[in-house]
Amino acid sequence: MTKSVLGIIGGSGVYDIDIDDARWETIASPWGEPSDQLRRGEIDGLPVVFLPRHGRGHRFSPTTINYRANIDILKRAGVTDIISLSACGSFREELAPGHFVLVDQFIDRTFAREKSFFGTGCVAHVSLAYPVSPTLQDLAEAALKAENVPYARGGTYLVMEGPQFSTLAESQLYRSWGCSVIGMTNMPEAKLAREAELPYCTVAMVTDYDSWHPHHGEVDIMSILRVLKGNSENARRFVTRLAKDFPRQHPACQVGSDQALEYAIMTAPEKRDPELLGKLDAVAGRVLSASK
Repeated sequence: MTKSVLGIIGGSGVYDIDIDDARWETIASPWGEPSDQLRRGEIDGLPVVFLPRHGRGHRFSPTTINYRANIDILKRAGVTDIISLSACGSFREELAPGHFVLVDQFIDRTFAREKSFFGTGCVAHVSLAYPVSPTLQDLAEAALKAENVPYARGGTYLVMEGPQFSTLAESQLYRSWGCSVIGMTNMPEAKLAREAELPYCTVAMVTDYDSWHPHHGEVDIMSILRVLKGNSENARRFVTRLAKDFPRQHPACQVGSDQALEYAIMTAPEKRDPELLGKLDAVAGRVLSASK
């Protein structure tokens, strides 16, 4: 079996986590510049790799994040499973600021981002019906319970382009669709994780009620920053607990995330672009080497 290496992607307010023997490590990607170096170390003996999604100091906007490079370097670092920590707004009264939400579906409304590792010269189609690993959700839920962090399991995350927040009309529309939370970063991140055969789980951390709530009005940055501080403290406790209880041998994904490319590549071997194949060495090496 494969030994587990837990990858943590930290969103707004989470730019570092507590790791033993931690060190920042540079890993180059053929897909360009990632958000930052990787923070590598251990928690209770479990190898952990951390990446601040926006970079230390919050350098990158949701649109300018190089999601392909981020997922690629996590794969190159040996990560077997990804937990995504993400600040979000809430569309439900009961999902108040300070709550964490283990979403299981996404609606992708982004339009200015590279969304696939594949393309002309090597075409692939992966299934995304169930974009979140139930196995990772189970482990995340147990950790949140153990740390008494208020949470809800299940729901749909509406991913908007940003960087502006929603208009009132947009907020009301997305709420009418039955969405639970709204954020700017989990797409194409979740799609790319699936293409890289990395089981993925979002832990969405509610900071506000977006702009739909009649008693909370528009999104207020100062209020968000106050909630972010509390959420980041809970996130640190959650990650530590999750790592301590995480299986030391990589658990098979119930929805097949870790085998997503098995029959996904459509381009005939003799028609594949060598330059693109070179960039896919980490992401798709398992299936490409088998098809030679």
